[in-house]
Amino acid sequence: MRLRPSGDRAVLLDCDDAAEARAWFAALQEQTDATLGARTVLVRGVPAEIRRIIGGTTPGEVAGQARSEVVVPVTYDGPDLAEVARLTGLTPDQVVQAHTGTPWTVAFTGFAPGFAYLTGGDPRLQVPRRDTPRARVPVGAVALAGPYSGVYPRESPGGWQLLGRTDVPLWDLDRDPPALLLPGAQVRFEAVP
Repeated sequence: MRLRPSGDRAVLLDCDDAAEARAWFAALQEQTDATLGARTVLVRGVPAEIRRIIGGTTPGEVAGQARSEVVVPVTYDGPDLAEVARLTGLTPDQVVQAHTGTPWTVAFTGFAPGFAYLTGGDPRLQVPRRDTPRARVPVGAVALAGPYSGVYPRESPGGWQLLGRTDVPLWDLDRDPPALLLPGAQVRFEAVP
């Protein structure tokens, strides 16, 4: 892990992989204002104090942490379902079974408030982003790209493969915390008519 300055009020932990970043985040989140990235942890505060805390901290195992489970009901009628089936060699029904049959884990959040990058699903579902991104992806769109699955928390442009949709609110300012999907949470997709 390498420490890199990030302005005059933060330090970026540049880790070798996602597992190392998750371990550092787990060890630091109670002591600092930390944000988890794909292979980084941004820690906000006075850099000298942050470096002192990091020097006295040992990253721990994340696997043993208690994790909440969030069930996300999905109507699998997305415009890219047939294309995902073609890319994976599965039928559309098998794509749905693969997406719902394996739990996902929130690896980190970003892109938009409430957007979670989910990892750990069925490896057969690793598909590329679309060649041409859409100018408009509707709120609640459930999608795949590379090793990730995700749910668009609001309407936005996007280039992921759209499998279906959900009505579950992912970002709500009246909820504490506002994000439904937090790093470490387990997510299970459930097919609904």
